[in-house]
Amino acid sequence: MLHSERPGWIEVITGVMFSGKSEELIRRVRRAVIARKRVQVFKSHLDDRYGGIYSVTTHDGISVEAQPADSAAEIVRLIRPDSEVIAIDEAQFLDPEVSDVCAELAARGVRVIVAGTETDFRGEPFGPMPRLLCAAEVVDKLHAICVKCGNPACRNQRLIDGRPARYDSPTIMVGGSESYEARCRHCHEVPRVDEDQTELL
Repeated sequence: MLHSERPGWIEVITGVMFSGKSEELIRRVRRAVIARKRVQVFKSHLDDRYGGIYSVTTHDGISVEAQPADSAAEIVRLIRPDSEVIAIDEAQFLDPEVSDVCAELAARGVRVIVAGTETDFRGEPFGPMPRLLCAAEVVDKLHAICVKCGNPACRNQRLIDGRPARYDSPTIMVGGSESYEARCRHCHEVPRVDEDQTELL
């Protein structure tokens, strides 16, 4: 493959919910705009919180315009040929092919900025994020504060009716502070059910 005349690379911003991932993505996008780069921002169509599906919005209400996409293929279809910076928020909700798309864009000389949580509510690898982390030149892992003990939070605690969600709950459930808390590994709870479904382990 021939190298592009301009350098391209992948940056991944990861971490738990409430750690500032979208805020950091927006900061980098705004700096690229100031530098007069041609920028496009995408986000998973599943994320309709806060400002809706046509913006990346932080928990504090800071936002930037974005195009919703339901797959890596749709992102490819929507990318303009002259774009120099591509930003993708909530990448964990996209299909595995998004990592290949990001690699191809970087090979073409595009700066790719990706944000997403790398683990699901169980604390297990989430969607395409592990491959993106491996492919990236730059990785920034952000932490929130555990709401239970105040230590650095590295887990997404899902709550259903105020109680920790069971291990067999669906992997994807979009929500905000009403459904999730940031917790450290010691305060993170994922109840399991034994084989006869009678006792929580």
